[in-house]
Amino acid sequence: MSADGGRTEGSGQVHSSPMATTPISTPTPTPAPDGPRRRPRSEFGLVVVVLLVIAAVALRPTLASLLGRPAAANWATIFVAVTIQAMPFLVLGVAVSGAIAAFVPPGAIARLLPRRRALAVPVAACAGAALPGCECGSVPIAARLVAAGVTPSAALAFLLSAPAINPIVLTATAVAFPDHPVMVLARLLASLAASVGVGLLWLALGRDDLLRPGRRWEPPPGSRTRRFLASARHDFLQAGGYLVIGAGAAATLQTLVPRKVVDAFAGSGPLSLVVLGLLAVVLALCSEADAFVAAGLKQFSLTARLAFLVVGPMVDVKLVALQAGTFGPRFAWRFAPLTFVVALASAALVGWWLL
Repeated sequence: MSADGGRTEGSGQVHSSPMATTPISTPTPTPAPDGPRRRPRSEFGLVVVVLLVIAAVALRPTLASLLGRPAAANWATIFVAVTIQAMPFLVLGVAVSGAIAAFVPPGAIARLLPRRRALAVPVAACAGAALPGCECGSVPIAARLVAAGVTPSAALAFLLSAPAINPIVLTATAVAFPDHPVMVLARLLASLAASVGVGLLWLALGRDDLLRPGRRWEPPPGSRTRRFLASARHDFLQAGGYLVIGAGAAATLQTLVPRKVVDAFAGSGPLSLVVLGLLAVVLALCSEADAFVAAGLKQFSLTARLAFLVVGPMVDVKLVALQAGTFGPRFAWRFAPLTFVVALASAALVGWWLL
């Protein structure tokens, strides 16, 4: 045998050594036994809803006697009104969110926005005019945009602008203020400026890690229709639960805060803007209906009522609850005060200029 260990002299044949021909066997990993599967959070939400319905039926006599009291009846009326008013737009929002998850390729929306994040913020804010909905529907859409790769500051600008500058809201404002058509332009400019301002401030000072990107639920593999239905169901059950919590908080605050306390600040100048801004947070009205409430607050100036219209679609108790449930409470407790201050400042500047 020659030095190479594979050729025999004079034979003309090549013989491979045993080490060269013996395949190296790789041990096949043993599949791990199936452990207990965690149920999706949406299934737990469905269980909670069923339990609440059963409890309501079982406690019907007690609830009937309780609702006979004026304060409790007022609370129940406000709670049901806020929930029913927001529910159709929440359904619209989760439908759009599910469509993005099922039919839009990952990263496609992000590629439509400018690469520079500072330019993506105003573009996303202007795009909010195309969505006819209220603030409840914009939260799941913004969450889906973040999951699709859109920069968080741009998604947040869209979240704030969509319920404030869409055609339905502006038309309702024109109908509610027939003697002051300039209110439509004032609301458009102030809301757009506030959403862009908050987006740019979050881009410069915010923490994107607070949006819990790692915990974002994704639809199971399958057909597009299956992914759409699964995404819509998940987002609806998650956001719907926090909508109910927010509606309960709004009803409680409206029941406890007397109207005369609000009226006492009608002629307090700049303080009236803060009062109506806080009133918008407490009332938690749908953006399609808040203009008619603002039109009835005639004891306040137009600028103060503009603050009511700008703050309401961006910061209210049900919206904070939705944001906390979708993005996390740490995010909501930072984002809501920032939005409130910027919205008030924007309304004050536009009101001083136009009104």
